[in-house]
Formats: sequence, structure tokens, C-alpha cells
Amino acid sequence: MSFTLLPAVDVADGQAVRLVQGEAGTETGYGAPLEAAMNWQRDGAEWIHLVDLDAAFGKGSNAELLAEVVGKLDVKVELSGGIRDDESLARALSTGCTRVNLGTAALENPEWCAKVVGEHGDKIAVGLDVKIIDGRHRLAARGWTTDGGDLWETLARMDRDGVARYVVTDVSKDGTLQGPNVELLKQVAAATPAPVIASGGISTVDDLVGLAQAAADGANIEGSIVGKALYAGRFTLPEALRAVQAVGA
Repeated sequence: MSFTLLPAVDVADGQAVRLVQGEAGTETGYGAPLEAAMNWQRDGAEWIHLVDLDAAFGKGSNAELLAEVVGKLDVKVELSGGIRDDESLARALSTGCTRVNLGTAALENPEWCAKVVGEHGDKIAVGLDVKIIDGRHRLAARGWTTDGGDLWETLARMDRDGVARYVVTDVSKDGTLQGPNVELLKQVAAATPAPVIASGGISTVDDLVGLAQAAADGANIEGSIVGKALYAGRFTLPEALRAVQAVGA
């Protein structure tokens, strides 16, 4: 079993930042995005999850900067944020990234999403950002500011359209260092044949080991994005990589 860790580099106003529960205005800055990404590469990352937060919030674009980061890395990059039409998708793919992660557009423009999935296959992942409200699983769109519909209905539609991979976030956990919503991740993984990447809430190496163990036990969870815990020094990437590689060994 190979459980993949994807250190996150979220970019706003040209800087690497982390948000709390995805809310604009909660940023903590961590310096130059390229420096952050190169640090994770040196520490053994095989993937980087690179996000244009300004594009996601509709407040601008860091496209040129992100293209520069992708071009200087030797590892695989999952590019996300503000990819909503043919032009922005083509620009993202032209960076040489390994895949892109669609968010709002996959919820608001199902026909376009189905078209690009058909054209690009596993170069397209879809982010499912979940808000659990009164026991109902709702999706969040537009930088987590609007309702994007029912999780399970949307997941069934996207499976029919052939989506190859999902990045699943419990919005209430993201950036909080409170641990991931393992139950939600298992439920989504059980409901789709496509692999799931966990996102949000990772606080300790044990959180990652728990997800890796769930995967080893048969859950369709392929890996996890790791953000604030790494930046806050809760653990190092080499420590996390050793721990998840030991699961099932």
C-alpha cells in the first residue's frame, strides 16, 4: 500500500498562507510560495497541493507565480483554485502540473465538468468541500461562501460522468488542527469507486497513521493533504512519511 502525503502551499497576495475554516481574513503568512514548496520537496514530498486562494475567492490571480513554482519543482503538483472555464483550465494545465482540482465549477457547471473529465481523464480531480448542517451533508462553493448542493446526489452524478478522484474536506475541520473527520471520509470512500484524498484538520502524525490504517484496511482513501500542522511545526514531513510508510509494512 502506498499512502500519499500532499503538503499544501496555499497562495494569497503572492504569499504562502493558511486559513482557518477557509475564511478570507483568517490568513497566517508563511513567506514565499516557491520556498515553501521547495522545502517540502527537499523533505521528501512526492506531491505538492498548490492552491491559488485569490482565484478561488474571485479576488484576483496568482497564475504567473504558481506557473513559476510548478516549473521549478521536480515533484508532481496538484493545482487548485479558480479553475472554472476552458481558459483557466488550459492555463493551469499548461504549467505542466500533473493534475488540477476543480471546485466551484464542478458544482455549478455540471455539463462543463463532464466535458473536461471526458477530455482529460485522471488529470482532473474534483474537490468536495463538505458542511454538515443538522445532519445533512451540503457542499460549499465560491470559496466556501455559497451552498453547492447535496453531497451524495452530486457524488453520484460525478461518478456517472467518470470523475477519477475526489479531494474531500470537512470545512469545519480545515485549518483548525482538530483532527480529520474520518467517518465522513470513510462514508465518501465507500460511496464511490474513485479514490479519495483526505483534506482538513490534520493535527498529529497519529491522524495520518489513522487514515493510512483505514486505507490499509480497505477504505478507498489514497492519501492526505497536510497543511497547517506542518507549517505550525506539529511534526516534520519526514516524520509523517516514515510513519505512514510503516503502516501495513
